Amino acid sequence: MDVIKSLRSQVQANAPITTIDMHTTGEPTRIIISGFPKLTGPLLVQRRDLMKHYDHLRKRVILEPRGHWDMYGALLVQDTELVTYGDADIGVLFMTNDGYSTMCGHATIALGRFLVDTHDLAVFPNREKLKYDAENQSVEIKLHAPCGVVTITCPTTRDGQASDPSRPVSFLSVPSFATALNHIIELPEELTWPGRKRDLVRVDFAYGGAFYALVKASDLGFSPGLNLRKRKDDEEEEMDIEALRTAANAIIKAADLNSDLRFLYGVIIIVDDGPVNPQEERFWESGLSICFFADSQIDRSPTGSGVQARVAAAYAKGTIRLGESRNFESIVSVHFHEGRFLGTPVEEVNNHFAANPTAAEAVRVRVEGWAKYTGTHAFVLEENDIISKEGFAIRKNGLSGLPRL
Repeated sequence: MDVIKSLRSQVQANAPITTIDMHTTGEPTRIIISGFPKLTGPLLVQRRDLMKHYDHLRKRVILEPRGHWDMYGALLVQDTELVTYGDADIGVLFMTNDGYSTMCGHATIALGRFLVDTHDLAVFPNREKLKYDAENQSVEIKLHAPCGVVTITCPTTRDGQASDPSRPVSFLSVPSFATALNHIIELPEELTWPGRKRDLVRVDFAYGGAFYALVKASDLGFSPGLNLRKRKDDEEEEMDIEALRTAANAIIKAADLNSDLRFLYGVIIIVDDGPVNPQEERFWESGLSICFFADSQIDRSPTGSGVQARVAAAYAKGTIRLGESRNFESIVSVHFHEGRFLGTPVEEVNNHFAANPTAAEAVRVRVEGWAKYTGTHAFVLEENDIISKEGFAIRKNGLSGLPRL
């Protein structure tokens, strides 16, 4: 039998893992539409069940040889407690190289388009219940993520049956807020990198569906612009990614935040244009940044939940007001001159994490961006294929992602 026919027969017989792949400013989202076991119960219970019993499937889809260290996944969950009560249209569990995140903005933007474009009721049972807004030519989707309900607005064609890729998808997530501003942390002595100039560094901590540390690049010893700008001879200087990664890991280690949901998910190193008056806080307004999250994954996009966190920190400092929009760039969007995100604080809300939850200490942030399709997959597992059963990754210090022997 021809190998193509043979693989197709395996697909039909062995229930492959099928995906739709997209990217948001170059950051991948592998949307899993079938092939995972049916999970039941509240969304966070399903998340724990996935971690405990089916984590090998996450590794199989995310890691090599089917994926790579910086792959990102989104498992659609048709039934959750909020879907049952009509507060959400569908659920999602986000996947990284390291596990399961609470929120993901770039994947949410991609899901906005896909959930409008699919009409397969096995994938999205509530698709035909979505209401078309004729005036704005858009459809609203309520996505149940582990952090809460995220409201997506996806622009559509005139009949609302397909997404309009020429206009940005936007979302409103859970309340965002700063947890610590101008916090001084001591960096571990054993973690050094070229240009490191001090042991103490000033950091903001903020929440945008996940917790982030926000730090100024020059405070870590990096040159203005992270060498992204051209020199006088018009030659581009190289960015030291490994030095940036080491610096981000140093901040994570120093912060030492650990819990089930309230953990430091990522570090956003914000590019600044050189020394400024620290009292002006102008460097927090620089749109360009690079985000390290999960196990040192690098976000190609401007980081949607990170934009929420950055806007919340700026709002807490008084450098942005309700209704003001700000552009956010990544190294990919700067290079290609497209794919920037737009972040806007739209309303004050109560911060239920605060000691006084009646105080308006948080904001809801609207984030806008673009996502594109890159393909579809039907991943199979051939008999006796030990290497690709759980996936692996080659790192500097050897193999990662495999169970220890």
